[in-house]
Amino acid sequence: MDSAIRAAAPAGEPDAPFRSSGGRRACAWLAGLLLIVPSVVAGCRVADTDAVTPVPQLLAFLPWLLAPAGAALLLALLARWRTGVVWAVAVLAVTGWYVRPYDTGLTDAPPGPVVARIEVLTSNVEFGNATKGSKGLLATIRREQPDLVFVQECDPGCASALAAEVSRTDYPYRNVVEGYAAAGSAILSTFPLRPAPGISGTLAMPGSVAVVGDRTVNLQLVHPLPPIPRGVDDWKRELGRVRTYAAGVKGQPTLLAGDFNATQDHAAFRRILDAGDLRDSATLVGAARTPSWPAGVRRPLGAQIDHVLISEDFSVRRARFLDLAGTDHRSLLVDLELHDVR
Repeated sequence: MDSAIRAAAPAGEPDAPFRSSGGRRACAWLAGLLLIVPSVVAGCRVADTDAVTPVPQLLAFLPWLLAPAGAALLLALLARWRTGVVWAVAVLAVTGWYVRPYDTGLTDAPPGPVVARIEVLTSNVEFGNATKGSKGLLATIRREQPDLVFVQECDPGCASALAAEVSRTDYPYRNVVEGYAAAGSAILSTFPLRPAPGISGTLAMPGSVAVVGDRTVNLQLVHPLPPIPRGVDDWKRELGRVRTYAAGVKGQPTLLAGDFNATQDHAAFRRILDAGDLRDSATLVGAARTPSWPAGVRRPLGAQIDHVLISEDFSVRRARFLDLAGTDHRSLLVDLELHDVR
């Protein structure tokens, strides 16, 4: 039968190789190989686990896995491999379910009157490189005038620039932890700050309590280690500390901001939300998959690892991702309203 098909196929016909058993077998093998990684990652997403390398790294780019799964489906169809077709469709369906645009209109505004409007800026300035310049952090602060500023990877040069070039009249309250390279962090505030313990980590994660009108709001900068191949356990451990913090302030007005080195597709990140009954501000206004890293890519590529998480005391008016020169992160600026829900 195969020899008859080959004989009947016109010379040079594009799909002639796929009509032979050898061509179909090769397509089936290639389809199977293409489906292995997307299947494992999608399975871990369903199982609510970050597993081990390379799953945490690939979960950050979950939408990308639609490409190999789609190619596998095409190859399975060419190979007339029914099992492969079903397999590919299942992987595409599961992955598509998790990357669907579900992030609009999730919640109504909290009950109670608005007592304050708060703009929050979080920015990873990559070893302080994005501090100065016409498109740097200092220029962004002057232009946008946020009420709260969270800065990660604020090296000594960054800390000195904040002290010298950001007016104490505009930001009289500060919590700055100096450190070299990626270790330093800073919180600037127009609201009075009280000290708070913060979260222990390799990179500084300071905390404060802001006094907004007659309400107190827990502020926590977040910057755990990234999930590099040999550092996944450390990444999970530090995100676990963030989860413990979130559980400890559950039911209180709370705001966590920073470079979480995790996306909504990471189980460790979702457990932070669950532990503190927190919500992702970008998600609430339809920007859940707007990437913040690497800075040069746009939706649907890239990963959103920079977040502002809020308790139920807040509503979100808008969220914008801003480009800064000199950093591999995009900054996140959110406009919040604090409600009196007591």
